[in-house]
Amino acid sequence: MRIWAKLITDGKIEKQYVYEKGERVIYSHFFDYITDICQAMDVPTPVLTKTHIFNFAKFNHVKFIPRDFVESLGYDQLFLENLP
Repeated sequence: MRIWAKLITDGKIEKQYVYEKGERVIYSHFFDYITDICQAMDVPTPVLTKTHIFNFAKFNHVKFIPRDFVESLGYDQLFLENLP
């Protein structure tokens, strides 16, 4: 499993990171994946809802916007994409 994380402002990628794990995506561990990604990118961890998980499962990507964070994000969005 590989997840490409991108911090985007004004349509441009400001920072990116590829998270790799030697297993297939386990959706019950999705919050752990996001926590690891956010720690590596030094950004706050977003609030995770079922809608976020369903979007990632169905469309292979999910977008977190500033209102999904308790703390200030400093970017327009955190975009996670499942890489084959």
